[in-house]
Amino acid sequence: MRARRADPAAQAFVEAIYKQYRNSDAPGVDTGSDDSLKRYFEPGLAALLLKDVEEANRKDEVPKLDGDPFVDAQDWRITDVKIALADTAKDRILATVNFNNFKQPKTVKLDLIKIGGAWKIYDIVWPEGTLRKLMGAP
Repeated sequence: MRARRADPAAQAFVEAIYKQYRNSDAPGVDTGSDDSLKRYFEPGLAALLLKDVEEANRKDEVPKLDGDPFVDAQDWRITDVKIALADTAKDRILATVNFNNFKQPKTVKLDLIKIGGAWKIYDIVWPEGTLRKLMGAP
């Protein structure tokens, strides 16, 4: 039985995310705006992230997500990005992203789901936990 090749659109989606981190003054992905959250995250997770930002702003506090979820840090100087995709179910892919941040090796996993023909992030997995758990999602 031949292994299926992961959807090239999923590869392009993840590459486009990490392209935004490839130089020292790169802005990264905006995780504080409604449009950006809806572009990258599945609707339920996008809503939780937006709610977290709004509540933190209203209380003049730091949101639960106080760093960048794609690099698992607040600051970055990303090099040597390597992306590996694995089909996990119909319309689901796990993207394992290995890179160096300030010369320290890091691994972040993006659990992708295909919704309406577009890839979205269902969850992000770091060594210390997941984005969905941080946001209190089931």
